[in-house]
Amino acid sequence: MTKGMDMQSGNLLKKIIIFTIPVILSSILQLLYNAVDLIVVGRYCGDVSLAAVGSTGALTNLIINLFIGVSVGANVTIARAIGQKDEDKVHKLVHTAILFSLISGAILTVFGVFTARTWLEIMDTTDDCIDLATTYLQIYFAGMIFNMLYNFGAAILNAVGETRKPLLFLGIAGLANVGLNFFFVLELHLDVAGVAIGTIVSQAISSTMVVICLIKRKDLLHLNLKKLRLHGRCLKEMILIGLPAGIQGSLFSISNVFVQTAVNSFHDTLIVSGNTAAANIEGFVYASMNAFYQGCITFTSQNFGAGKLKNCKKVSLYSIICVVCTGIVLGYSAFFCGKYLLKIYTSGDDAIQYGLIRMSYICLTYFLCGIMDVLVGSLRGLGHSIVPMIVSVLGACAFRIVWIQTFFKSHHTLQNLYISYPISWILTASIHFISLIIIFKKLKKVMNKPTINEEVTEITN
Repeated sequence: MTKGMDMQSGNLLKKIIIFTIPVILSSILQLLYNAVDLIVVGRYCGDVSLAAVGSTGALTNLIINLFIGVSVGANVTIARAIGQKDEDKVHKLVHTAILFSLISGAILTVFGVFTARTWLEIMDTTDDCIDLATTYLQIYFAGMIFNMLYNFGAAILNAVGETRKPLLFLGIAGLANVGLNFFFVLELHLDVAGVAIGTIVSQAISSTMVVICLIKRKDLLHLNLKKLRLHGRCLKEMILIGLPAGIQGSLFSISNVFVQTAVNSFHDTLIVSGNTAAANIEGFVYASMNAFYQGCITFTSQNFGAGKLKNCKKVSLYSIICVVCTGIVLGYSAFFCGKYLLKIYTSGDDAIQYGLIRMSYICLTYFLCGIMDVLVGSLRGLGHSIVPMIVSVLGACAFRIVWIQTFFKSHHTLQNLYISYPISWILTASIHFISLIIIFKKLKKVMNKPTINEEVTEITN
């Protein structure tokens, strides 16, 4: 037996909310790592240091999202195997996922440390920021194994609805991060290097705790370090589902790199600082909405594995309702309190005004992004990962890049840059919705036939 939440019966709306609340809090705590970095350097090191740390965000997301996407594959495959009651497969998937996280973390460390400055130069990072940004980025990537290990470990626990323990681990690590940042910056005067070191030490704490948790479990998620190996078929299945998610995340990050480059094109440190602070605030709203994407993909995977298509439809509907409510309440609250929130990061009036411009376009329409993500979660939970990747790449990523290279270049204002976000969300969500309706209709026909299990497997391959 596997301990965890029953995701296939009872009040699914209530269970989705119970599942997502710890995920929301966990995501917020993860964001606090970067937020504390920004607040400490912004307050005690100045706007140049703030801009330096902020200018690395799009790049780090670009590089690590490819591997983080495979953790989505781990979550989906483990949840589906649990729904199918395939104990041997769950065991193999757990050990494959943990070993893959260690390997991918090592690869990212080598890649990030040796190419950091080159990427920052490509992004047209300002001369006064590039040295500090390079230092921060190299130290950050030095601890990437801890980042990968935690995310894969949390994905494994989430597959059975165990979301409270990852929250606890992040809470402890987050407190350590705050203390370490102040110590390294205020006492040792290490500037951006100090906050980077604080971040990777706190990530080491959270990743160690999640591994110990898996080792101590007595159910199917039990981790035996001596049995770590890459099981070929399990890794292939994880990658087939997770890699498109990772590619999509990376391509989204590429579009954000273009946005960051466009922001840098104004050659104004205050604009970069304001954009950095606003983006970090928006990250908390996004993390809260994204928890419903994670809930949707996990609940859908388990119910699909058990052949309960009607439950999959309910999960999609409930998740959309929840994410819209969350996006509207938090997005509008962030915007109307924006002036006070931005002051936490920077005391410069001009930087605050630039941050408010961004928030007026992003925060007030962010619920559209939430709808888009939940629809993707439904599609991936049903075994379709390539379709939403292609749609997202064309509808959001490619659109933004084309917009920046054409309309924005000829109408060079911040407003004309940021408006590309809500337009891309509307386009992409609409196509995802149509795709989901078509897939549900196909699956309904398959599940009405005698050979349900075989044909369900066939349609998802």
